[in-house]
Amino acid sequence: MRIIRFTQGDRAVLAAVADSGAVHVLPQADLLALVEEARQAGVSPLAYARQEAERSAPLGESMETLPLLVPVVAPEVWAAGVTYERSRDARNYEATGGKLDATTFYDKVYDAVRPEIFFKSTAARTVGPGQPVSLRSDSEWQIPEPELGLVLDEQGTIVGYTIGNDMSCRDIEGENPLYLPQAKMWRGSCAIGPAVLLADAVSDPYALQITCRIYRGGEKVVEGTASTGQLKRKLEELVSFLRRDNVIFAGTVLLTGTCIVPPNEFTLASGDRVDIDISGIGTLSNPVA
Repeated sequence: MRIIRFTQGDRAVLAAVADSGAVHVLPQADLLALVEEARQAGVSPLAYARQEAERSAPLGESMETLPLLVPVVAPEVWAAGVTYERSRDARNYEATGGKLDATTFYDKVYDAVRPEIFFKSTAARTVGPGQPVSLRSDSEWQIPEPELGLVLDEQGTIVGYTIGNDMSCRDIEGENPLYLPQAKMWRGSCAIGPAVLLADAVSDPYALQITCRIYRGGEKVVEGTASTGQLKRKLEELVSFLRRDNVIFAGTVLLTGTCIVPPNEFTLASGDRVDIDISGIGTLSNPVA
């Protein structure tokens, strides 16, 4: 079962999307309220969501036709880097000016005990389905990074999975790794959505298929696929490092890294559209502005 938020009149509405595609409005204000009520009732969030959904008749609209919002208002979005071999190779290419066989500190990060985790976004900088992601004005080499996002409660428990677009400036990060915050964080540099797939509904989070397609002028110019089974690190491992000596706010999202990188000669342009699909969650689609 998936959880979504959408606009109804002048308010945001929480809803559950059943496996059949039927959309049921929920009475809770947000996903974390649903999770907390399930905890107090002593049942799983999945069982509680199904119970709540049964109390309302399905809407006559599908999830795809609703004016969707971010499925969870994440107070903070964090991201992990160099968690896939393809990501490591891309970072090496950037850092060495295109030397395909070069090794750098990114190799050390890939093999180290401690993962790379960085602050990515805030609620005010994060956009939802259909909203534009933004290009940095001082970068000439920008790409989307399609990633599985972990939705966490205040204890750091994974309560669900969503899709994230970790927009990235390859030229800025490649120039100097200390420029990482500028290469990763600016207005509209992060998108999440379209839904949160409840963790209880996923038997194997390492068997999810990820597809990214980029369209320009209505034509597909880039397509890539990957599987979360290619992750170098376990999801709980990434969460454990985020939790170390840190405060986790309910609704925090941790992006887990990318395994899909467009060709080195490609850069996003205004007017492009980025579609990211993860099996069971849906498609996060954003125009580029």
